[in-house]
Amino acid sequence: MAMHPQTILTCRLNGQPLPVANGAPLRLRVERQLGYKMPRYLMHVQVVDGYRRFGGGHGGYWEDQGYAWYAGI
Repeated sequence: MAMHPQTILTCRLNGQPLPVANGAPLRLRVERQLGYKMPRYLMHVQVVDGYRRFGGGHGGYWEDQGYAWYAGI
């Protein structure tokens, strides 16, 4: 997901610093995923080699509930 060309990690909006209302200081956009992959506020970024150590091992809260990891539109 992080390496997909449509994944965006931004600190600017229309050439200006990203406002708090839009998720400042950083906002993650994953255009190929449904809304549950669009966090507004990032607390930290962690690079991992797999999901097995997190929650139920499926990639996140919603994936552990049965949603597909890749919910492309």
